[in-house]
Amino acid sequence: MVEKRETEIKRSSKAEDILLQINSKTKLGDLRKIAKDIKKDHELAMELWSTGEFLPRLLAILIMDKKLLSQDVLNQLDQDMQTHTIEERNNLMDWLMANQLMKDKKNIALMESWRNSPSALQRRAFWYYQGRLRWTGQTPPDNTADLLAAIEANLAQEEPEVQWAMNFTAGWIGIYDEKYRARCMKIGEKTGLYKDEMVSKGCTPNYLPEFISIEVNKRSNN
Repeated sequence: MVEKRETEIKRSSKAEDILLQINSKTKLGDLRKIAKDIKKDHELAMELWSTGEFLPRLLAILIMDKKLLSQDVLNQLDQDMQTHTIEERNNLMDWLMANQLMKDKKNIALMESWRNSPSALQRRAFWYYQGRLRWTGQTPPDNTADLLAAIEANLAQEEPEVQWAMNFTAGWIGIYDEKYRARCMKIGEKTGLYKDEMVSKGCTPNYLPEFISIEVNKRSNN
């Protein structure tokens, strides 16, 4: 007879109390409120992360100590994210990027080193960060020509989650940098990426010629 192994993870009462507050109806705003009360608690974050569940992991990201996010730790978080659906996986990495990695110079430097990472999620974070710099109107680093050359060379064969972020970056380069606009539109025409994608009313298509034209017109009319 095989002895039954103990699989229950012992968690602190604090972690258990917080997990009782999270259910399928919990919204991102609710998680932010809980995180605001907790502030920073890396040990608790790791307990919540260990549940393997999507919403507790989103909350965990909010209360992590960004100074403890070494490349080794980030590699482990990345590996843990692989148990989720592709949509949840992307959401977790994007949330980590926006709420932690972009707020620390050391972590920004790590992200900037991920362009050729073996991890698709880390490559996605590299490209999404470059796109967000332009989208939010920040002065981007002087690497636009280099980024466009990499997009032209690699976009078609990239993983879907990385393709989206590369496409996003090309879109915002084309919107804000007029000298590259035609080149960015041509990337979309050449790859045909997202050309036949159906989008909800009021949403901007991801197909670069349409995406860039619509966003440029919005800014021209304001």
